[in-house]
Amino acid sequence: MHRLIYGLVFIFFSPLIILAQKKVDKQENLPRPKLVIGIVVDQMRWDYLYRFYDRYGKGGFKRLLNDGFTAEQTYIPYAPTVTAAGHTCVYTGSVPAVHGIAGNNWYNLEDHRVVYCSEDTLVKPLGTDHKSNGHMSPANMKVTSICDELKLATNFLSKVVGVCIKDRGAIFPAGHTADAAFWFDASTGRWISSSHYMEALPEWLIHYNDSKPVDRLLQQNWSTLYPKETYLQSSGDEKIYEGKYKGFHSTSLPYKLDSLGKKGNAIIAATPWGNTMTAEVAKLALENYGLGSDNITDFLAVSFSSPDYVGHQFGPNSIEAEDAFLRLDKELEALLSFVDQKVGSGNYTVFLTADHGVAHVPGFLIENKISAGQWNSTRSIVDINDKITQRFGIKDAILSEQNYQLYLDLNAISQAGFERKVIETFIIDELNKSQGIHQAFSLDRLSEIQLPAQIKEMLVNGFHPRRSGHIQIILEAAWIDGWLTGTTHGLWYNYDSHIPMLFYGWGIKPGKTYQKHAMTDFAPTIAALLHIQVPSGSIGRVVTEALK
Repeated sequence: MHRLIYGLVFIFFSPLIILAQKKVDKQENLPRPKLVIGIVVDQMRWDYLYRFYDRYGKGGFKRLLNDGFTAEQTYIPYAPTVTAAGHTCVYTGSVPAVHGIAGNNWYNLEDHRVVYCSEDTLVKPLGTDHKSNGHMSPANMKVTSICDELKLATNFLSKVVGVCIKDRGAIFPAGHTADAAFWFDASTGRWISSSHYMEALPEWLIHYNDSKPVDRLLQQNWSTLYPKETYLQSSGDEKIYEGKYKGFHSTSLPYKLDSLGKKGNAIIAATPWGNTMTAEVAKLALENYGLGSDNITDFLAVSFSSPDYVGHQFGPNSIEAEDAFLRLDKELEALLSFVDQKVGSGNYTVFLTADHGVAHVPGFLIENKISAGQWNSTRSIVDINDKITQRFGIKDAILSEQNYQLYLDLNAISQAGFERKVIETFIIDELNKSQGIHQAFSLDRLSEIQLPAQIKEMLVNGFHPRRSGHIQIILEAAWIDGWLTGTTHGLWYNYDSHIPMLFYGWGIKPGKTYQKHAMTDFAPTIAALLHIQVPSGSIGRVVTEALK
C-alpha cells in the first residue's frame, strides 16, 4: 500500500520537479550583455546634450538620448570637480573621501612634494622612454572599480580595456585588474601603457603607432564642419579671452595643422582629431582583445579628452567647442555602428557621462554684463607667504595650492613657536579680503562653517584626511583660478557639477527621469544590470528607472 502511495506521489509531483529543475537550470545562466561600454566625455556639461541637439546626427548623442534612458538631474556629489576624481567616481560609485583620488594632483606633506594621481615608480613604461609618462598605474586608488568587480565575478574570464588620451582617464576606470589601459604620450606621439598590465605593448598597437596617426590626422587641418556663420550657439571666432595654440597668432578657424611636425604631438589633443585617434585605438582594442565575442561579459572603458583641452583653451561658448562636439557626435555614431557590426546590435550596454563640467570664460560673461573674474592662486600665495614671513618669521608657510585647498608647513609653524590656529586665522583673514573669494576656512572646522548642507556635503565627500589640504577656498560664482584667457572647473557650482547620465542598449528601458541622481549611481546600476557585487567603496544607488 505504501509503495502504491509513494508511486502515485512521485507520478503527481515529478512534472513539478522537472519544471523546478528547468527554472534552476535557467537561473544558472544569468542573462548578461556581451559587452559594456563606458563612455566619459571630458568636460561635457549636461546642457551640451541640448545646446547642440538640432545639429547632432541620428546615430550619436540622439541615439542614446531618444532610444535609451536619460537622468536629466545628475550631479557630482563632491568637490573638487576634476578629471581624475570624476573618472574614479563614475567607475567606483565612490567619492574622494573614500576612493582616495583627491584630485589630479595633491600635496604629500610627508615627502614635501606634489603627487600625481596615477604615478607609480614601481612599474615600467611601455612604448616610451619619457622619464615619467609611462610610470602609471591605479595603485593610488584605494577601492575597486566596476571593472574589477566584473573580473572578480567571472573569475577573471572577462576582458577589460581602458582607452583615453589622458592616462588617468584610462587607468582608474579600467581598475586594478584590467587586461590593459592605453593612453597617449605627447612627448613621442605614441600610445603607451605600463608593466602594471602587460610585459610589452601588443603588436597591433605598435603597428598603429608606427603608422604615425598624429601626422595623418593633422593633415586634415581643422575647418568648421558647417559654414562658420551658421554656428549660432557660439560667440565670435576671434576673442581676446580665448587662448591661442603655441606658435599661432590667431584664435580663428580654420587652423592649419598639417605642417606642425613633432609640435603636433602636443596640439592634437586640443583638436577634434584627438577624439578620432581615441576612437581608432578603442576599435582596435575591441577587435584585438575580442571584446564581446563570447557569452562572458567584457568591458571597454573609453574616455574622450579633447573636449576638455578645447574647452579650457577656447571656452564653452567658442566656435571651436561647438564644432568639436558636432564632430564628436559623428565619432560616437561611427563607434556605435562599429560595435553593432562586431558585437551585434542589442548585445551590448552603453553608458555615457562626463567627469565634470566647466565655467564660462570670465571675459565672455563680462562682455555680456554678467559678473565674473579671475583669482590667481599663485600670486595670492606669494603675497600671503611674504606677509607671514614679515610678521611671524616663517618662510613659505603655505607649501602648495591644489584643488582650491592650501597645504601648510605645520612643522615650520610649530618650530617657530606658533600654534597652527594662529597662522591659519591670519591666512584666512587675508584670503577673505580678496576680491572673488566667497569664503575661505579651515577644513578642520568644516562642520562649524555656515554653508548650505548640499555644499558642505560635497566638501566632506571630497576631503581625504591624508591627501587633502588644510584651508578650503570657495570662489564666487563665475570666478575661476586662472589667467586672462580660457577657463577651468573644480568647484561645486552647477556649471561644474551638472553632468549627463545616459544608459542605452541591452537591459535598458528607454525613458527619462527628472529625479535627482548622482555620479556615484553609475557603478551600482551597472552592477545590478550584471548581477555582480558593487565596487567596494560604492555609496551610490541603483537607477532602477533605467533597468528593464
